[in-house]
Amino acid sequence: MNTIENIVSIRNLTFLRQNRKIFDGISLNIQRGKVTAIMGPSGTGKTTLLKLIGGQLIPNQGEVIVNGHNVHELKRSDLYSLRKKMGMLFQSGALLTDLNVFDNVALPLREHTQLNESFIRSIVLMKLEAVGLRGARDLMPNELSGGMARRIALARAIALDPMMIMYDEPFAGQDPISLGTLVKLIKELNSVLNLTSIVVSHDVEETESIADYIYILSEGKIVGQGTPKEIRNDKSELVQQFLKGKADGPVHFHYPAKKIQNDLFGNK
Repeated sequence: MNTIENIVSIRNLTFLRQNRKIFDGISLNIQRGKVTAIMGPSGTGKTTLLKLIGGQLIPNQGEVIVNGHNVHELKRSDLYSLRKKMGMLFQSGALLTDLNVFDNVALPLREHTQLNESFIRSIVLMKLEAVGLRGARDLMPNELSGGMARRIALARAIALDPMMIMYDEPFAGQDPISLGTLVKLIKELNSVLNLTSIVVSHDVEETESIADYIYILSEGKIVGQGTPKEIRNDKSELVQQFLKGKADGPVHFHYPAKKIQNDLFGNK
């Protein structure tokens, strides 16, 4: 894939937290206009990868290129300008609890544009309509269900018409109806708004149903990649353990320890 097709290119990325190597020289591309999933067991750095793309963290080695810009070489003002083109759906929703739904969605427009309130009102109502919650505009966050809060957060993420949205575990903690609604919204908004979506998740079935391409991370490496069909047919034992939810395999059930007899009876 060339740079025009890729909205994000990550090259030879290494990132350490203290002495632990979270990423060990990984390279991947996020294709423009597609839904790309980043999957893998808990603790493999999926959310960390989003923070590196957004410039919140600095790699120890390698490059993160977003829309032609090396994120970690940008001046602060240029980085902030680039971030305005990136929507973010946090796992918790991260709505401001003292603002109602309308004002939560209006916040990025009021902070980052010079639009008058009449125009902002029209945009907010259209974004809320897109996620099916225009009628909830006067509610406070504590009056929303978990699924509704996630959808309001999505309306806020698209308020500035970003080129790309990053979803951090969008399906976590959702009931089946809310989950189905979010799956439908992610796919439809990506198509209708001509977005690029990066979905970080460990929910296999839901993510496979909307992803155009999937990367599976484990122990600092990319252990599997491809279309959903290609991933399903991947011969890697680790990939198959993750997809099928097996308790034991390359990722062991038992954390490394000395023999239990030695612990129980004090043998060295």
